Amino acid sequence: MLWTFDQIQGIFYVVVPIRMTIVKLNAGGLLVYAPVAPTPECLRLVNELVAAHGEIKYIILPTISGVEHKVFVGPFARRFPHAQVFVAPNQWSFPLNLPLSWLGLPAKRTQILPEDSSQTPFADEFDYAILGPIALGPGPFEEVAFFHIRSRTLLVTDIVIAVPETPPAIVQLDPYPLLFHAKDQAAEVIEDSPANRIKGWQRIVLFTLYFRPSVLSVVSFEQTLRNAIKAADHSKKAYFGLFPFLWESDWQRAFTTLGGDGRLFVAPVLQTLILNRAPQETLDWADKVASWAFQHIISCHFNAPIKADTQQFRQAFAFLEQMPSSIEGRGSDPLPEQDFKLLRELDDSLHRLGIVPPPKEKVSR
Repeated sequence: MLWTFDQIQGIFYVVVPIRMTIVKLNAGGLLVYAPVAPTPECLRLVNELVAAHGEIKYIILPTISGVEHKVFVGPFARRFPHAQVFVAPNQWSFPLNLPLSWLGLPAKRTQILPEDSSQTPFADEFDYAILGPIALGPGPFEEVAFFHIRSRTLLVTDIVIAVPETPPAIVQLDPYPLLFHAKDQAAEVIEDSPANRIKGWQRIVLFTLYFRPSVLSVVSFEQTLRNAIKAADHSKKAYFGLFPFLWESDWQRAFTTLGGDGRLFVAPVLQTLILNRAPQETLDWADKVASWAFQHIISCHFNAPIKADTQQFRQAFAFLEQMPSSIEGRGSDPLPEQDFKLLRELDDSLHRLGIVPPPKEKVSR
């Protein structure tokens, strides 16, 4: 049995789900993958599982660079003092590289995940594969994918996602961010309707994945101020009427290329700024993960569970190959290059400044 717990994160009303997964162990007790904030509501729900299925035995931090995942591990672990904490190797912090105990993780209960997954106390139920570390300047990237053998479920953090066409339930608890981004101009008054919630959500997705897709222009500061004067809402909640975005009339085509609920892909930020620094290592890791017989994927962001097979998972990494092989069906087409423009420019700037190493050539297979 598996349970997922969703919260939201974001800035400027660009809000997306962040997810924790809890798995019931055969011998009793629970394993937690990628803890979220231990809010009173979260703790109440988790403690209901504890009462029914036994205490939390293991807490997994499967990343080294995702602050939104790392920051909650210590507070969550302190709420469950009998749990062992396992973290991905090569942990780091910025601007100072501090000991894990200084970052809030319990010193006596925290240990590094061994390279050999058979050396863990949960090896009879899980296999895992470590991607990285991939060198990136301030600190490396690393992620650990867990395979729950009994349920044939793959647990990942950021490495692959699928985007729902409609806003997830957690995002709809407060629809204001959806309606804010459904606007076409500052002066527009948006009705709360299912169509406008979907419109706002799909634009939020494009912001999140591309920062600035090709169908979006940023209005000049002077024009933004003039528009703010005419805005329908000058409250602090509405950023005093500031709305510096201008969407093209056919903006939705950029979202359509993401494939809706079914397409599995690697986020553009990872494609452009991280994984292209280690294409061979990433493909070798993807091959290992694809050797597991999983039928579902639970990612820490966007849609979950994702019904996907090993071929679809492996195809998501075809962007790292010079002559990518294609499979019939979802995920065989690359994302549109024009939507990567800002990310490519950012990548070039970071490389010129010496902050990150240059990308490597794609792999020939």
